[in-house]
Amino acid sequence: MLSSLKGIKYNTIIEGGTAIGSGLATAVNRLKESTAKSKVIILLTDGVNNTGFIDPKIASELAVEFGIKVYTIGLGTNGMALSPIGIRPDGGFQYGQQKVEIDEALLKAIAETTSGRYFRATSTTKLVEIYDEINKLEKTDIEEFRYKSYNEMFRPWVLLALGLLGLELLLRYTLFRSFV
Repeated sequence: MLSSLKGIKYNTIIEGGTAIGSGLATAVNRLKESTAKSKVIILLTDGVNNTGFIDPKIASELAVEFGIKVYTIGLGTNGMALSPIGIRPDGGFQYGQQKVEIDEALLKAIAETTSGRYFRATSTTKLVEIYDEINKLEKTDIEEFRYKSYNEMFRPWVLLALGLLGLELLLRYTLFRSFV
């Protein structure tokens, strides 16, 4: 364990990529045994599949096999954007202009293969609208059982009333018989 920690090399350059296939396969793996009527994955990405071990098309075929619908969302705009490229000595991020591109053809293919839809979000408000639309598309009737517990609180009062009525009848035909 300690040798593994010693083997970690830290540098201040942020490297990474977008593993669309790996992310989708992980989501499919989590949903594959679900007994829900509607199984849905929302795949939100701001890039191109450029890392990972699983091809996104194979992951989408797995989703189809397990009856999972994938809605894909391309986030952001194509062109140049500020992105973290490193970490400064004070711990903050160093930003720089980087080329941003979204593989819309791949996202459309994944959505089409799984009977989902592709959306493009270029702003926060547009993203909220997309989630609202997906929510409207994925309505499922849920059978709900409601149990009500009644606590009958009239019983002591009924017993008291019957007791008083019985007392009145007893007194009417015995002690107060002459007054009626």
